[in-house]
Amino acid sequence: MKRSSQPPFWVLFGAGGMLSALVGWMLAFITGVATPLGLALPEGFMGYANMIAFARSVPGKAFLFSVAALFLWHGAHRIHHSLNDLGVPTGAGTMLACYGVAFLGTLSAAVRLAMIG
Repeated sequence: MKRSSQPPFWVLFGAGGMLSALVGWMLAFITGVATPLGLALPEGFMGYANMIAFARSVPGKAFLFSVAALFLWHGAHRIHHSLNDLGVPTGAGTMLACYGVAFLGTLSAAVRLAMIG
């Protein structure tokens, strides 16, 4: 029986899906609706000073990294399997393309968060 390389990707897919279901809608609402319209948020809540302070804190870095990385892995896995459902032959090339982009995005998020200070 041949071993599959899929279990680690399924774990990242599941974690990303759970995070997007629980947190994604709230992030979209806060950044896309509440902040521009000034609904239920104090003035300057999403201002540069507050956001850079959040991104410099350890919990902030962990949250931002988790959101970026897990959303990328969830999307990569969904795209990879959607290509298969659409009849596109999914071999090592499509797997490398989908998961390679997620890996590079995760690496980029880690480096950029480390550069914030």
